[in-house]
Amino acid sequence: MLRYLYSLLLLLAVPFIILRLYLKSMASPGYRERIGERFGSGKAPATINNAHQVIWIHAVSVGETVAAVPLVKAIKENEDVAVVFTTTTPTGAERARALLGDTVHHQYAPYDLGFVIRRFLNKFDPGLLIIMETELWPNTVHYCHQRGVKILLANARMSEKSAKGYQRFGSMTKDMLQSIDLIAAQSEPDQQRLLELGAKLDKTRITGSLKFHINAAAEQAMPAPIFQSVADSNRPVVIAASTRTKEGEAEEKKVLDAWRQLSGNFDKPLLLLVPRHPERFGEVAELCRKAGWSVQRRSEAEQLNADTDILIGDSMGELLAYYGLADIAFVGGSLVDTGCQNVLEPAAMGVPVLTGPSQFNFQAICEQLEQARALQTVADSNALAGAISQLLADEDKRKQMGEAGKNLVAANQQALPQLTAMVAELLS
Repeated sequence: MLRYLYSLLLLLAVPFIILRLYLKSMASPGYRERIGERFGSGKAPATINNAHQVIWIHAVSVGETVAAVPLVKAIKENEDVAVVFTTTTPTGAERARALLGDTVHHQYAPYDLGFVIRRFLNKFDPGLLIIMETELWPNTVHYCHQRGVKILLANARMSEKSAKGYQRFGSMTKDMLQSIDLIAAQSEPDQQRLLELGAKLDKTRITGSLKFHINAAAEQAMPAPIFQSVADSNRPVVIAASTRTKEGEAEEKKVLDAWRQLSGNFDKPLLLLVPRHPERFGEVAELCRKAGWSVQRRSEAEQLNADTDILIGDSMGELLAYYGLADIAFVGGSLVDTGCQNVLEPAAMGVPVLTGPSQFNFQAICEQLEQARALQTVADSNALAGAISQLLADEDKRKQMGEAGKNLVAANQQALPQLTAMVAELLS
């Protein structure tokens, strides 16, 4: 009954959803493109129609897309399998295109309306749906289960905050989880929360996180002259990566406050500031200039000026290359309460990691890194300034933290073979 009410409310919300797409497209034009795909329109390409088996993989945005890449590549070793890869955001679509090219067929994810999901399933006829992390949609799960499409919830995480949200719709959440054929949880706490919400123990396994599968060597190449210029400057580089805003509170202001407080005996450091969302690149650059710093933007510069204080990383798909330049990494989304971004990427590059207290998106991974002494949590901008100053002055500690992070990442890459086996099990 709750699912029918949900479906009615979602249907009534469609005009507002379309309006929201157009409003978001003012900052990010990709939101106004290919809107028909979100309603399941169009035809399947010949590569899908001629495939022996079709697998639908859904990843919300950039993080889930990057995490899915090793699994997609493992699946595509079977040439008879075609992959339909859906994302919700244009940035996710861009990363899918950059990382997977034409090895998959990309579509925007269909809205969770019954007639839209049925249209999508009729068009692609998948035998398996792989949902990355915890993007649970009642009608998607219901109609896939009804049609006999196997469902794998891969790289599943369930924070305390998310669990409280799902608990509000207890019966619908339980029905969804019990319709899923296999759940691959990232950690024991994730598994426990999923079980409390209604998942069946015999369908739930702990595999670790696909996000440990980072090919740092393949991603570290410096794709533009500005990268080599930064490296040649021999200046200490501190990256503040994936910084965000929440309720009007810009995390970059806290980073700049910390940057102004740096003290100690070290060469003039460079702050490499990389906002999470591209629509904020301009405003962050202006924020830095108004604060009195000398600023360059990666998109507008080929050489680093000697007097530059802050380089804005205003590009997509180059985050690991940015990390490759860094001596210290602060990972954003953590000094504002958005749950932290991917702390494993700098760790895999051998860069010591600092992060704020909001870590619910990567709670278990942050705890692992902290226990290994590869990550340090800072409470606020004052603590961030102190931690950066200490690490800039202590090369040995930087090396110890960096090596600890690399070793932890290398030791936790068991998720991919386990997930590949689960895919084979469901397709057999």
